[in-house]
Amino acid sequence: MAGRGGGRARDCGRGCGRGRAARSPSPATLLLSSSSDMQDEEGPVLFEFIVVLKGDPHGIQRLPDTFADFIVGDERTRPLDLREDDCSCYRWIVDVIYDARGKVYLHIGWENFVRYHHLEAGFVLVFSYFGDRDMSVKVFDETRCRRNYHGDNIDEDDD
Repeated sequence: MAGRGGGRARDCGRGCGRGRAARSPSPATLLLSSSSDMQDEEGPVLFEFIVVLKGDPHGIQRLPDTFADFIVGDERTRPLDLREDDCSCYRWIVDVIYDARGKVYLHIGWENFVRYHHLEAGFVLVFSYFGDRDMSVKVFDETRCRRNYHGDNIDEDDD
């Protein structure tokens, strides 16, 4: 397990596939939402949003202002526990910083997440927040196809 802001992933020992794309609807059809009726393996999604990576993704990453408003209070000073959507055992501890205007950014630990997932400008990320600093990310590459880094749970046809 990584220490605060260390940004290293926790590993559950499962195999890891690289960039295996699955057919998915266009991320452009996904909307910013705040809904407690959406469900995920970890429980209800409290807040969901999209970020399109621009420029060098290795620097700090700004998150939407509406999300910053949503996590006011104690959550502001705590790091996020960031994970891939399909795997709850690979996690990155990512520090969250706020500027004087209340803008929120992913900081220490974010660069390690970017490097591990080979993220590039133009990629679309769908973040789902579950509360208590738990957040998952779906990655869509430049072709707008979803990248699955842990393909164990994708059924394949055996002819």
